[in-house]
Amino acid sequence: MPGHVEDTPDEGMMGAAAGAAGVQPAAVRLLLTIMAGYPIAALYTAYVAEAVPFKALHHMFFVACGAGLCYFNYGVDTYHSLLGILVTYLLVRFLRHNIRLMIGLNVVFHMSYLLLGYMFTASNEYDILWTMPHCVLVLRMIGLGFDISDGLKATQALSKEQKETALPQMPSLLELLAFAYFPSGFLVGPQFPLRRYQNFINGDFRQHEGNVEAGTRRLATGVFYLIVCQVGLSVLPDSYFLSSEFAEVGFIKRIFLLGFWAKFNLYKYVSCWLLTEGALIYIGFTYMGKDVHGQPDWSGCSNVKLILLETGNTMEHYIQSFNVNTNRWVGQYVYRRLKFLDNRTISYVAALGFLAVWHGFHSGYYMAFLMEYMVVSTEKQIARFYEKSILPQYGSILSRSDIYNVLYFVTLKSYNIVYMGWGLTPFVFLKYERWIVVFGAVNYFGFIYLIIWAVFYQTYGHFSGNDHGNDVATGDENFPVFAT
Repeated sequence: MPGHVEDTPDEGMMGAAAGAAGVQPAAVRLLLTIMAGYPIAALYTAYVAEAVPFKALHHMFFVACGAGLCYFNYGVDTYHSLLGILVTYLLVRFLRHNIRLMIGLNVVFHMSYLLLGYMFTASNEYDILWTMPHCVLVLRMIGLGFDISDGLKATQALSKEQKETALPQMPSLLELLAFAYFPSGFLVGPQFPLRRYQNFINGDFRQHEGNVEAGTRRLATGVFYLIVCQVGLSVLPDSYFLSSEFAEVGFIKRIFLLGFWAKFNLYKYVSCWLLTEGALIYIGFTYMGKDVHGQPDWSGCSNVKLILLETGNTMEHYIQSFNVNTNRWVGQYVYRRLKFLDNRTISYVAALGFLAVWHGFHSGYYMAFLMEYMVVSTEKQIARFYEKSILPQYGSILSRSDIYNVLYFVTLKSYNIVYMGWGLTPFVFLKYERWIVVFGAVNYFGFIYLIIWAVFYQTYGHFSGNDHGNDVATGDENFPVFAT
């Protein structure tokens, strides 16, 4: 995602364009690579999709385009992804009949390699380096290993989602390279299984119409969010929240400014995902059946639920609407595969831990996911308290009060904005000595209000005899977690 990047030696038109836009050259390369998905889609549709009967040539087209774009961004560092793909291919080729060993080695290799990459490239901020697409590749290759293992099992032993992604046949190296380097999917996601790529290559989606129009709409929406993001962060840059000027602003204004800043930061990711999704729709990759009106539904690779993102009023709404495909991946390949533990809380915490490690070593990631767990658990407690203690006594009165309904909406929306700022702060500032400054500037309000509520709730539960056993975040069948 476009954020702070390291200075790299770029010259010519690229450096000039970056200087004019006030960003680093790597950010320009990233945006150009995302936008390249549209002409690639047009070329494929016009000259390859129907005209070329050999699947191998389709694979070669996508390998050439995707690997070329990867080299355009990262130069010789492209070898990192090539090595990862080759290792997974060899593991599934020679060890797929020893499922535990194959999966174990595949997971350990990819996570270790990624973490070593983070270790040698880490800085104080979010950098656009080879590790960014590599973290996407890691999930894709780990998921592939599980899909290969599922393909070796009896069909009746698989869940519905496992049946949809299981791979009974070993993919060729060329097919695996095309899957990994698919031009509009390798850089910033989204996650999708090899079975979707195979269905696409087989022409299963080609008879359906409307993808060009839907892709164009997504492109326009992505451009709009990108503009809002750039304008918003030019007014509220990250550096402002580390300054003494911010600390001197009135408290209410401070926490709302932090909330709006967080929203603009989210739009960095949202705009990239929308632009990428638009290219995937345009090429006809995202078909997922008919919608309620009987029209083709092209949302199969949607990574953000815009309506919920903009109208939601809780942290859980943010989580459910953001980075949908990564959430789905973690739910399928981590959370639900820990079912043997017979404890949803442990599975949920383990999945959050996996996501934090996958992001890297910075303390901000771990604090962000800890805050997610605490805030979502608190929301469940407040909802339970409201339903069990407030509504039975005052529900009929409150439902008839227009003033109450307005206050209810304003309160929840304000909470939604304010706590998003608090929760995203460590994720953006990464290092303890940076995010703790921002926490201090807003008087640690996030911790304080959570502690006050916890004391009240536990005291209330003790004296009222209410059971709070189910009042912690444990995930659900879709495993909503906030991942970027």
